[in-house]
Amino acid sequence: MKRLFGKCFVAFILLWSSLALAADGNKFIFLSSTIGPIDSGIVGALEDQFEKETGIRVRHVGAGTGAALKMAENGQIDLVMAHAKSLEEKFIADGFGTARIPLMYNDFVIVGPVSDPAGIKGKKSATEALQIIMNKGVKFISRGDKSGTHVAEMELWKKAGIKPQGLWYSLYEKGSEGNVPTLKYTDQQSAYTVIDRATYLSIKDQIKLVILVEGDEALLNFISLIPVNPAKFPKVNHKDTMKFVKWLTSPEKGQKIIRDFGKDKYSSPLFFPNSLEWQKKQKK
Repeated sequence: MKRLFGKCFVAFILLWSSLALAADGNKFIFLSSTIGPIDSGIVGALEDQFEKETGIRVRHVGAGTGAALKMAENGQIDLVMAHAKSLEEKFIADGFGTARIPLMYNDFVIVGPVSDPAGIKGKKSATEALQIIMNKGVKFISRGDKSGTHVAEMELWKKAGIKPQGLWYSLYEKGSEGNVPTLKYTDQQSAYTVIDRATYLSIKDQIKLVILVEGDEALLNFISLIPVNPAKFPKVNHKDTMKFVKWLTSPEKGQKIIRDFGKDKYSSPLFFPNSLEWQKKQKK
């Protein structure tokens, strides 16, 4: 029933957006994005500035990466913002997307209660921390929804040589609603979880959980853009989509906004620019 409701809700959003904007007589770009960047506010900031500069409107729908890519398979999405490499590569291999374009990155962290019953605080290795959590049987919450966050978590367990299961490992039944609800639930349970830093910073004043493990290269979280393939779906707005992609990846446009986003509020950026154009500029 929940799965059916979810599908109906997505279909409603797609239909409503298409009819509302078509009635306006203007072309627009429809983006399906992983939820984290939306919750942080950066997706809205990028869309608003792009529209201000070009007059081209972008509207988004948020879902876990798996669901965001699935939406794009029906041809009603122009562009996907995702952060699960394996799922993205399959999407492209199956002919639904044209390319995986680097946009930005942040990182995941392992959070837990201040009391830290597992004793993982300060560990340099995320996989070592997860092994300790499992060995001590301390409660761990997973989104469990095949989102980018869930995929990243499962890859960490795999690197640790662990198949998480048992009473200590809990799949949050509302994990598909996003990282914020998952983090709040983890806080209520005084448990551990893997979450992106941007989400944690955005609600840290509302929860008691603290960052216990960070800085491991395995925790880096790369976010990509994937234009939907116009050869497969001729009706997608590929022309304006590529204008948006060019703007997002430009060092003087989207990448500059990404570089500065969050600094005023958190004294540090929530994301880091990572387009090929940005990387090239930094090497000069």
